[in-house]
Amino acid sequence: MVIINACKIAAHKFKLFSELVMFSHTLFSLPFAIISMVWAAGGWPSGRIMLWGLIALIGARNGANAFNRLVDRTFDGQNPRTAHRHLPQRLLAEKEVAVFIVVNYMIFIVASGMLNLLCLILSPVAIVLISSYSYTKRFTYLSHLYLGFVIASAPIGAWFAVTGQIAFTPFVIGTVVMLWIAGFDIIYGTQDIEFDRRIGLWSIPSYFGLQNALRIAAALHFIMIMLLLFLYQWRGLGWMYLAGIGIAMLLLMTEHKIIKPSNRQLMKVASYNLNQVISTVILACTLVDYFLL
Repeated sequence: MVIINACKIAAHKFKLFSELVMFSHTLFSLPFAIISMVWAAGGWPSGRIMLWGLIALIGARNGANAFNRLVDRTFDGQNPRTAHRHLPQRLLAEKEVAVFIVVNYMIFIVASGMLNLLCLILSPVAIVLISSYSYTKRFTYLSHLYLGFVIASAPIGAWFAVTGQIAFTPFVIGTVVMLWIAGFDIIYGTQDIEFDRRIGLWSIPSYFGLQNALRIAAALHFIMIMLLLFLYQWRGLGWMYLAGIGIAMLLLMTEHKIIKPSNRQLMKVASYNLNQVISTVILACTLVDYFLL
């Protein structure tokens, strides 16, 4: 009976922490990290690199997301849209979250060391970068781009994991990710325009207004598509990759068309659900193009 109760408590805590770090959102960075690994290796990398690369990615993003929730807990509690989150509702204790952050960052460092020396050397730098995002909204409306820059470290780090070397291609992939993430984070931020202005938080929607923010998001996504087309030429890719870009473009157009800040469910679809499909489609079409055509 004691063992059963302990298992139930552990399962409940696992569920809470998974919700805290939005584990399903790994689909934003993971597909591009896999593409980067495949291109770097000229095929599938070894199982060891795939395993430790995945562990490093999960450790880094879980630690960073939990750190962001911990740092923003006061603002989350004041915002009606986010007041239900785990820390404002005391579903998880601050000390528990702090331990969770340290453990995940340690996992990230160990996994980086198992990959190669370059990854190990850069791992503390990566931790500083992914943690510092949490403070950017306090002093700059460019926080959306910084978030994109942080998440862009996934495909760049994936390339380093395979080759142990710096190259041009992963930085192009990383820029694609940065612009894409920044664009839909701006869309997501349109829900908090009045709150951000009242509290004194910085964002592109609160600084430039709703319509200008949406224009900026659309411009970032346009440049993202142009860079994906550049990769088509640069890497000599085929029609299946191009089809994936076409589908992604249609989904992005849909995303921008359905934006309605007053409708939370619709904004979730625009900011999260459609973008999870976009990254998955690009991954699937790229892999089919690379391996089967």
